[in-house]
Amino acid sequence: MAFWDNLFAGRAAQFDSGNSVSNAIDLTKRRPSVSLTKQGAATGNLRVNLSWRMRTSDIEGRSRQSGRLLRNPAQLFKPEVVQAHTQGMVNVDLDLGCLYELADGSKGVVQPLGNFFGDLNAAPYVKLSGDDRFGGSSGETIFVNLDHRDAIRRLLFFVYIYDQTPAFDRTHAKVTLYPSNGPRIEIDLDERAPQARSCAVFSLENVKGDLTVRREARFVYGFQGELDRLYGWGLQWGRGYKTKT
Repeated sequence: MAFWDNLFAGRAAQFDSGNSVSNAIDLTKRRPSVSLTKQGAATGNLRVNLSWRMRTSDIEGRSRQSGRLLRNPAQLFKPEVVQAHTQGMVNVDLDLGCLYELADGSKGVVQPLGNFFGDLNAAPYVKLSGDDRFGGSSGETIFVNLDHRDAIRRLLFFVYIYDQTPAFDRTHAKVTLYPSNGPRIEIDLDERAPQARSCAVFSLENVKGDLTVRREARFVYGFQGELDRLYGWGLQWGRGYKTKT
């Protein structure tokens, strides 16, 4: 990732203010949207990456350990976060997906479940690179070919928890957008939603030629069908399963 950051570091000054330390734009409740068109980043391939890691204890767990910390202060400096692919300690599988609606009215989904990996150079111009089941360092990535932006009406990127895995409040999940030009855009999924199974992370809409990214961060208790209903996609959904690895 550092390669891309360094490649575009010299162009950062022409973009809206972001995180001066990390050279990134953070989308938050107070600042929920950014225009890729106005930033000069509405062409080329937009790279959308999901990464996560698992924490072994939450705040309540740390308070229960306070007695042990008093007896052994060195425990305070031991890390409480482990990478999600450490299967002996955690079991988590977050998936990145994208609902799309094209200018011709066609609709669909790109996601690991069902092997709907999409296509970058033909409709829907959205392509999933693969399914990361263990939270590896590269995470999961979806590419959007913005050279065909006129064919795209709207996209909704979402994250869902596959099968029997811990809830969002036990993960440190982040979705990062890497435009072809300028600083990356980050959205942290850090809200407390212990029972949620899915989250609409952000939307990308083409309104009269203006491509705008808008933070959603909307947690729901269902899966893709509930996100579909909330955002009015109108697709038909059924229960799907992954093949065992």
